[in-house]
Amino acid sequence: MPALKPTKFSAKIVWLGQVAPAGKDLSATSVETLSLAIGGAEGEAHSGITRPSCVRVKALYEKGTEIANVRQLSVLSKEELDLIAQDMGLAALDPAWLGASIVLEGIPDFTHVPPNARLQGPDGATITIDMENRPCVLPGRVIEGSHPGHGPKFKTAAEGRRGVTAWVERPGQFAVGDVVQLFVPDQPVWAHLDEARA
Repeated sequence: MPALKPTKFSAKIVWLGQVAPAGKDLSATSVETLSLAIGGAEGEAHSGITRPSCVRVKALYEKGTEIANVRQLSVLSKEELDLIAQDMGLAALDPAWLGASIVLEGIPDFTHVPPNARLQGPDGATITIDMENRPCVLPGRVIEGSHPGHGPKFKTAAEGRRGVTAWVERPGQFAVGDVVQLFVPDQPVWAHLDEARA
């Protein structure tokens, strides 16, 4: 029996970006296609099979410990970006300011899609969702450069809407306009989750 279940949910890729390896901040550059290898998007700052551990996993590892890189991509939802912009008092929020890799349109409450779900493109390229990407102050600093007074509003406005981190399971290519299909783990929610988080 398959452990990953196809769903009725799909999404259109409306924006793709790459963060330069030697960039001065997390800003991304818009691109039309992303070539996805096992180590991530080719030529991207977050690519690589391994990475040094960061604050996300500080309960597990000392900062800088070499770990598997499951933070190769930053995937966001257009619907959630629009809500963040609205709460910040902006007409729109450029995904480049957030260091986005992929922006999708069509999956509701995208930031809370279950970990280990897959998104598969037309040529079979598949990414695996690691976990929710928590808001931080870094995008706010980029936003502040374009819209003074608005940058500090980002972290609060993006709570629960910052998208997810993901890694490449099957190489291939994503292009703007492609439709990706959502697959989710075919298992119930752990009955002790609330107790474990307490």
